[in-house]
Amino acid sequence: MSEREVVQALRTLGLSNYEAQVFVALQQLGSGTSQEISELSEVPRSQVYGAADSLADSGLVEVVQSSPKAYRPVELSTARALLTKRLERETSRAFDRLESIRATETDYAEGQDVSTLRGRRPIDDRITTLVRSAEHTVVFVSPTARATTADIADALRDVSTSGADVTVVTADRSLDDLFADDPVTVFVMSEDNPADFAGRALMVDDRTVLLAAETDDAPVEEEALWTGDSSIGRILAAFMRSGMESGRDRHT
Repeated sequence: MSEREVVQALRTLGLSNYEAQVFVALQQLGSGTSQEISELSEVPRSQVYGAADSLADSGLVEVVQSSPKAYRPVELSTARALLTKRLERETSRAFDRLESIRATETDYAEGQDVSTLRGRRPIDDRITTLVRSAEHTVVFVSPTARATTADIADALRDVSTSGADVTVVTADRSLDDLFADDPVTVFVMSEDNPADFAGRALMVDDRTVLLAAETDDAPVEEEALWTGDSSIGRILAAFMRSGMESGRDRHT
């Protein structure tokens, strides 16, 4: 990681640009005056004082009472703990506020449009939410066991024990064992039954469909589109149902 990337990371943790640059410079200097910090970091000397004093107020640097005044960074373990605590505090404050101003819970199964998602975690969470919205049917295409996270597996179990008809289609026999004690039907594609999955897929109640495919564009890893109770959702659901029945026929 370059110094520029370190500065950017520190900004993500809550430091201003000048604070991050001064903090990085002090790691290299060990201890330095405003002039020395400015020369190394390219932060204007007039801005070093404010940034360094702000870091001192946050407990990230010590002020050395010398002439001229100098600054020294605290231990990295201390800085890590302080910045982590600050980030957690600000995250909590932000989401508490968002929770207080959010109007209503979103019913994702009722979406009338087509939405896209980027990133494995958001897609995992959306799949889990959509599965839990099921009233009578769930079909989840999981090419490998890795594609079924613990949260997704729990959601599939929960809706199946609540009476929904849940089917998992996969090429990974280990999913048979994962759901061995649950009322979840696992359909494992055989070697003579093509299992060339494009990615994950989900169908809920023959009307809500999510399709996801892996991507080479790091750090996204996976992209998905999904639609709720819409004409597109019902059409895609019909295609999924037809493909699954065709696969079963070939398997038997």
